[in-house]
Amino acid sequence: MVEKLLNLQKNAYCEYSKFPVSAIVVTKDGSEFAGVNVEDASYRAGACAERVALFSMLAAGYKKGDVSEINVMISNGRVGTPCFVCRQMILELCDHDTRIHCYSTSGERKTFTIDELCPFPFSEDDLN
Repeated sequence: MVEKLLNLQKNAYCEYSKFPVSAIVVTKDGSEFAGVNVEDASYRAGACAERVALFSMLAAGYKKGDVSEINVMISNGRVGTPCFVCRQMILELCDHDTRIHCYSTSGERKTFTIDELCPFPFSEDDLN
């Protein structure tokens, strides 16, 4: 997975931040959906790698609960975790025991569940 994520970072469109991020969503049937961060001059109009990968999965016809794991790599040499916007989308689309594997570019890995990354989630229950 490390090599796939490293190669995928080459496709990131990060002209301003120079901070490539790659993500691969793996579904329960073994399909993989890749994502990279895409930014523009206004920053807010861009998208994070994790959401790009999840949106690709949805566009291919997969549904909420079909995710087996999410793999993420940031480029600064450290292990990083998804931002809070991505955590919300992960929370929406994945089971609570879905594993999120976070890698450094040197291959170090830390694994979290959604419950660990989002101990106080905002969910559909909060809208009722």
